[in-house]
Amino acid sequence: MKLLSFYEENKVKLGVKTNDGIIDVEAAAAFTGLSVPTTMLEVVTGGNKAIDQLNQLALQAPSILQEDAIQFAPAIHNPQKVLCVGANYRKHAEESGLPIPNDPIYFSKYANSLAAHRDKIELPNFTEEVDYEVELVVVIGKQTKRVSPSEALDYVFGYAVGNDLSARDLQFRSSQWLYGKAIDGFAPLGPYLVTADEVQNPQNLTLKCWVNGELRQNSNTEDMIFNVATIISDLSQIMTLEPGDVIYTGTPEGVILGMEQKTWLDSGDEIVCEIDGLGRLVNQLYRS
Repeated sequence: MKLLSFYEENKVKLGVKTNDGIIDVEAAAAFTGLSVPTTMLEVVTGGNKAIDQLNQLALQAPSILQEDAIQFAPAIHNPQKVLCVGANYRKHAEESGLPIPNDPIYFSKYANSLAAHRDKIELPNFTEEVDYEVELVVVIGKQTKRVSPSEALDYVFGYAVGNDLSARDLQFRSSQWLYGKAIDGFAPLGPYLVTADEVQNPQNLTLKCWVNGELRQNSNTEDMIFNVATIISDLSQIMTLEPGDVIYTGTPEGVILGMEQKTWLDSGDEIVCEIDGLGRLVNQLYRS
């Protein structure tokens, strides 16, 4: 199932993508009288039962919204945690001049960094070296504490497309990357949250990124140094992951940082990130 969040009169609502368009879950529930979850977090915490309820609603939904007419919100707009993994693809680490890590490298973003599909993202005037990073994003579905890699994927609710925008001149001003990563709007997420049952193998997904129509990244999640299960298991040893927590799992090669001739992102640039079966995340940049 493909789920999404969208705005209506400044309220974030839950939608279900179908072949005909988008179901407004709250409006459909009011029309049918069915008891269903009406927020993304309620679906995530409700798991399979919640998905079954939405499937039943979809059979009776009276009207459909056209996707072009809605204003997307970030697929998950209020996570407790936004965790990220750095240098997690072999070829990306090599192009960036970084050693292949022996252990995952983690950093955090926050809810302020989340942006939606089709959002215009402001570039701060004090950075000149902004880069793109298409990433597979994992959304946790159940409270996860000290799980093994073999059971870790059972705790995943779904997957989404992310873009870990990075201000490289700020990122590397110290050994801690947060200042160049946790910028407002620098974690686009969407357009959909796709339930885990539709992703047979998260380690065999093609990731692509275009800038102004030019293909820059074209790789596969099989190049991850630490796979999704390992990342979840490792994080769960030190912190309890909660339903709705978001994990950006790293980017493949092809970023500006790894190029000899570097032309950084600037106002007016359009970035399109795509992952097999998860959709296309489109954003444009601007300076005020």
